[in-house]
Amino acid sequence: MSKDLVPFVHFYDQDFVDMYDRSWVWIDELWREGSKENQFSGSYLSYPDQKYFSQYLSSFSSLFLVYSNQNHSPFAMLDYFYTRQEESGAIRGEYSIEDGRPVLTEENPEGFSPPLFAYVEYIFYHKVGNKKRLRDVVPILERYFAWLEETALQENGLYHVPTEACQTGNIPRSETFYPVDFNSQLALSALYMSAIGDILNDKEISFRYKRLYFSLKTRINAHMWDDEDRFYYDLDKDGQRIKSKLLVSYWAMLAEIPNDERATYLIEQLQDPNEFGTENPFPAVPVSSPCYSEEGNGHCGGVFSVHTYMVVKALERYNHFIYARECAIRHMYFLLDTLHPDTDQIGDLWEAYLPNKEGPSKTDEIEGFPRRRLMHYAGLATITLMIENIIGLDISLPRKTVDWVMPSLEVMGIENLSLKRNTITILSNKTDRGWEIRLESEKLYYFTIEVLNEKKKKTLPIPSGKCSMLIDKM
Repeated sequence: MSKDLVPFVHFYDQDFVDMYDRSWVWIDELWREGSKENQFSGSYLSYPDQKYFSQYLSSFSSLFLVYSNQNHSPFAMLDYFYTRQEESGAIRGEYSIEDGRPVLTEENPEGFSPPLFAYVEYIFYHKVGNKKRLRDVVPILERYFAWLEETALQENGLYHVPTEACQTGNIPRSETFYPVDFNSQLALSALYMSAIGDILNDKEISFRYKRLYFSLKTRINAHMWDDEDRFYYDLDKDGQRIKSKLLVSYWAMLAEIPNDERATYLIEQLQDPNEFGTENPFPAVPVSSPCYSEEGNGHCGGVFSVHTYMVVKALERYNHFIYARECAIRHMYFLLDTLHPDTDQIGDLWEAYLPNKEGPSKTDEIEGFPRRRLMHYAGLATITLMIENIIGLDISLPRKTVDWVMPSLEVMGIENLSLKRNTITILSNKTDRGWEIRLESEKLYYFTIEVLNEKKKKTLPIPSGKCSMLIDKM
């Protein structure tokens, strides 16, 4: 893909820029057309030796395809799952790439998958600004929620799904009956369904899903939080906590379930080198876990970009912007070091990485692991976190706002970012007059810049055309 077709990023470390550019080239190379047999209408992002369309992978890849300036649709991959919805409301987690049939296994007979549709659709709305799409997908999501309630909701108000549905690979969870991650993800989806109801001015939807959110939040806090260990745990069939720490517990933070005090305890464990505080943030199980391996052993010590993305966004929710950015940068360096190892071998991008040194996490316990060039995960770091956390841009098209949070003044920015019928450029640079922000736009929008270490924050209307502002004059 020509670099002119996607936004161009500026950053003081050129290796990060090269990795971002290379990601779009690989995405272009891995782009495939659907077939009559698999019933995929349009095109999609594939990966080497792909056998299934995965709801989980499709949801996450959409979060960086929104930055492709509409050259690669982020919608088709989710729309495929919507078109496969059954009369019961069921949408299965995987469908065969050969014939489009749902992939149901003995371990996961209903084909459950982490329920993330509402979260992704809310992000779509702010990045693409299509309210009609929200109206169209809400009935589908409503039926999907109803199916989950019918098949997975238990008498205690929590949801039971097999852990095979949770995408945690070879982590031992055989005693788990109520997974903390699935219940937190469902709370997250309910929170965003309520927000979508607000956007559509549908008070009934907003209220109903807010009630579901608070119901789940209350139960997760009451039953899954352990005061002694200051952590959220899975529950067994009897509702007893299984004291095995998992990184996926941080989905609770992304869903804004802990109060500030509990969030502080959780963040301390991210920073603790005896828990999740490895050099490469963050391993799927903590260093203190009996199943943790320095060699990754699949999920038992492996670091996944999808988890790093989730934790970074959770940190953002609790206003830990600087630490979130630091984690994103550290993880990027491990991707870079594995792509360009200090040997004669040629590196690549992988499904998972080692926690304290360069290289992919490997295991004999999962067939085909780690998957090579799985851009569905890698793109979350090399594109989404690069734009949103390392550079620090938060864009909302319907609000006509661009917020730039910078820990300190650095040479960085973005060029040629398409916002529907507007294209913008925002760059910071050191000039003879001091630090300057150069802005270019085809239409009016509202720009907020916040420089954290200088405690400066200002919001300005940016007119069409070119302009600049001096930070010293803020």
